[in-house]
Amino acid sequence: MPAGGRGTHQAHPAEERPPASGPRRILYYRNPMGLPDTSPVPRKDSMGMDYVPVYEGEAADDGMVRVAPGRLQTSGVRTEPVARRQVVRPVRAPGSIQLDERRVSVVALRTEAFVERVEPVTTGDRVRKGQPLMRVFSADVVAAGAQYVAMLNTPSGATSATPEGARRRLENLGVPPEVLAEIDRNRRIPQSFVWPAPRDGVVLERGAVDGMRAAPGDTLFRLADLSVVWVLAEIPERDVGSVAPGQTVEVRPRGLPDRAFQGRVALIYPQLNASTRTARVRIELPNSDGVLLPGMYAEVEVATGGGAAIAVPDGAVIDSGTRRVVLVERGEGRYEPREVRTGRRGGGLVEVREGLAEGDRVVVAANFLIDAESNLRAALRGLAAATPAGEERQ
Repeated sequence: MPAGGRGTHQAHPAEERPPASGPRRILYYRNPMGLPDTSPVPRKDSMGMDYVPVYEGEAADDGMVRVAPGRLQTSGVRTEPVARRQVVRPVRAPGSIQLDERRVSVVALRTEAFVERVEPVTTGDRVRKGQPLMRVFSADVVAAGAQYVAMLNTPSGATSATPEGARRRLENLGVPPEVLAEIDRNRRIPQSFVWPAPRDGVVLERGAVDGMRAAPGDTLFRLADLSVVWVLAEIPERDVGSVAPGQTVEVRPRGLPDRAFQGRVALIYPQLNASTRTARVRIELPNSDGVLLPGMYAEVEVATGGGAAIAVPDGAVIDSGTRRVVLVERGEGRYEPREVRTGRRGGGLVEVREGLAEGDRVVVAANFLIDAESNLRAALRGLAAATPAGEERQ
């Protein structure tokens, strides 16, 4: 290698740097937007931006890109350490609010009866468990009750029959526990009895009318507890694999656009809709204030994602269409373009399955400028390799 003659300059490994004192030699000027065109003299592009000088020592390297400290500050390059993070990809779908099937009760008689009087309870009213709904008379219940009372009043051992059999018959006729307790206390059978509400809830349907004859199985009242409701959402087939029971869900009813409700996935129905290519998902949603009404439409967002994984911000990954690259900071203004294999995306993060390790620092802002310079230098190296050594310089 020459000792340092001014008229000659020889390619040198990337570790060599120009002397700290004295002007650096400009090799060429490159397009400020990263386009693959250069100029031997200063010039401007079509937008009036100055071409950027490329100095000796920057052109030949080991695949890394060097950026002067001054240019780092003006270009806005920013780095972050690679860490394990939760990558959450929201799945959005339409849904509708429905009753919880397990919280619906029907008031019906198991024997023929007459409704003597209906309490002032109408459709839409809220009732409490045990609250009177109606007073009914049933000849079958009166007969069974009389037999039970007779057994209760018979001295022990006077007969082989026991009160338990008669009581069981009353239970089989559907007599409410409150009425049975009253018979036990008073040792007499009432001619008619009050039928109480079987649960807290809202009256969805009232079929009972004063004086009506009720056949076995007739729906006299239908009640529902709305403290918890279901949301049935239609999840696209491509997203079904990302949804699992227990995941957190945010629900925004269209009728309440300013409110968001938190629930959890309870069940994925085991059948796909062949016409819409969607799977139905059941979400359980608390409704303590009762503002969520069955039949409402809602927008559902399921927060999907597994455990923590190595991830970087979206902006750190440069996707060319054929490969994905990140720029790893190597210190002293050097950046290494590194190909990576990515996975899940969500919440502004990208999972990196191969190519990075925890603690690596990657460029997360203005990386396209460094990438453009990397591509330009790679092209120039290829050009230099194809040019005869004697034609490289005048």
